[in-house]
Order: sequence, then structure tokens, then C-alpha cells
Amino acid sequence: MKINFDWLLHAKIFENKEITTIIILIFGLLTFATLLFYVIGKLKPNVDIKELKTRTKSWWIMSLLFIVTTVFSTKISFIAIAFLSFAAFRELYSILGFRQSDRRAIFWALLSIPVQYYLAYVGWYGAFIIFIPVVMFLLLPLRLVLKGDTVGIVKSMATLQWILMLTVFGISHLAYLLSLPDLDGFEAGGRGLLLFIVFLTEINDVMQFAWGKLLGRHKIIPKVSPNKTWEGFIGGIISTTIIGYFLSFLTPLTLWQSIFVSFLVAISGFIGDIVMSSIKRDIGVKDTGATIPGHGGILDRIDSLAYTAPAFFHLVYYICY
Repeated sequence: MKINFDWLLHAKIFENKEITTIIILIFGLLTFATLLFYVIGKLKPNVDIKELKTRTKSWWIMSLLFIVTTVFSTKISFIAIAFLSFAAFRELYSILGFRQSDRRAIFWALLSIPVQYYLAYVGWYGAFIIFIPVVMFLLLPLRLVLKGDTVGIVKSMATLQWILMLTVFGISHLAYLLSLPDLDGFEAGGRGLLLFIVFLTEINDVMQFAWGKLLGRHKIIPKVSPNKTWEGFIGGIISTTIIGYFLSFLTPLTLWQSIFVSFLVAISGFIGDIVMSSIKRDIGVKDTGATIPGHGGILDRIDSLAYTAPAFFHLVYYICY
């Protein structure tokens, strides 16, 4: 039987060494982490590393999703990221207790997802940046008002717009990275930027948790997230900043700029994590959903990205574009 490998000729993985390097690095680190936690579990069965294993498995899934879609088709990348926004939006509105009369406004909000991602796809920055914060901010309250139910309307207005900002506007910045114009001397392009921010957010998540487990003594906000410690926070920031420095070849940033941006990405990832922790604690749920069996919902895995993506995008856009 003859096996056809022609599809490999079209795979974007071979276009430049930067993309190939980061993909090998991602798989290498995930493999190392998986084997390390397996060995630790065998040698020290009393050590609780279940959460570390869960996070690593989740990032295997997320990494495969982003790498496959980014490498083989930019168009598929837009669809895949838009689906993440849709799934995260659906998870969040389903647990926040909207009124029956809010259903049509929610439908309008869902319709904004393909519009937002189309604007990202065509690279229309002016419209992309104002569509949800301005246009939908003005239209959604109107849809709620037209229903005529004013009891609880303020909460619905605020909550629906916040969900849209977090799950659609924030995440859509990942897609827009792929539409950024080419820069002279920057071979990795938008795909390099996308893999950089996804990987850096991933490693920040793992590093803050790992340092917290190893050295954590002093709680930061025990009433919101009891597992978050100053040692984990600081250790994660230092580790993420150093790793971002060595991955600067995936960006058009200078070395000092990459240090600064990586530092802010680490902080914004932490903020995204604790914001979602506070919401889940308020609602009284452990996870936002069960989309990923055994690992919670989509939003549980991309809550940090909802903060790091816009922070990273606008920093890079301002500095380089």
C-alpha cells in the first residue's frame, strides 16, 4: 500500500526554523513534564501532584489544538479560536443565572462572535477594536430594554457585556495576531506571535502552580484562591520572564522589550486566573463546565489567555506595528 505524504509539502511547519523550533520545544517540555510527574508519582506516592498532572494534560490538548490549526491552515485557526470563544461564552452565561427575558439579547451577543472574528480575519483594526466595547455595548442594552422586563435589567446589562468582553473580545486578539502585516526581518510572523503567547501563558500557568507547590508558604488572597502564594507568583513571574527572553526569536521585539512584555504577560495571566477563581467561588462551582472530561470546561483552561492575549497584542502592536 502506497502512503501519500503530499500533504506534508503544504504544511507550514517547514516554512521557517522559528516555528519548527517552538513546536519541538512545546512538545519536548510537555513530554518532560508528563514523564517527570509520572516518576515523582512512583517514587513519592504520598506527594499530591494530581493538579499538576491535570494542568499538564489540559495543556497537551490546548497545545495540540493551537499547533495543528496554526501550522496547517490559518483559516482553520480563526474558526478554531472562534469556537473557543463560543464555548467559553456559552459556559459562562449558563452558570451566571440570566433571566428568561435575556435570551434574545444573548442571541445577539452570540451573533457578534462571527462578526468579531471576521474583522480579525480581514485585519480591520479600527472596527475590530471598537465593535464589542462600543457597538455591542450600545446595542445589547437596547435589546434588553425592548423586551420590557426591567426587574434585574442592570445586572443583565453588566453581566452580558462583561462575558462578551472576556470570552470574545479578549480571546479574539489571538486570532488577530495572524492578520498582522509582515515585518522586514521577522520570519515567524503572526503564527510565531500566536504560538509565543499561547506557550508563554501555558508555561506561566504551570510555573506559578509548580513554584507554589514547592515553596509556597504565604497566601496572596486566601479567600479567593487558597492555593495562590507569593512564592508561586514571584517564582512564576521570574521563570516566565526568563523563558520569554529566550523565545524572543518568535517576536519582532528586542531582547529588552521581550523581557518587559513577558513580565507583563506573567502578571496578566495571574490576574485572569484569580478573576475567574473569584467568579466560580461566588457562584459556588469548581469548574465552568465539563467540556474537557476530567479537566473542567474550556474557560477553565483559557481564563488566563483571556487576559494575556489582549495585553500581549496591544503591547506588540504599539511597539512594533
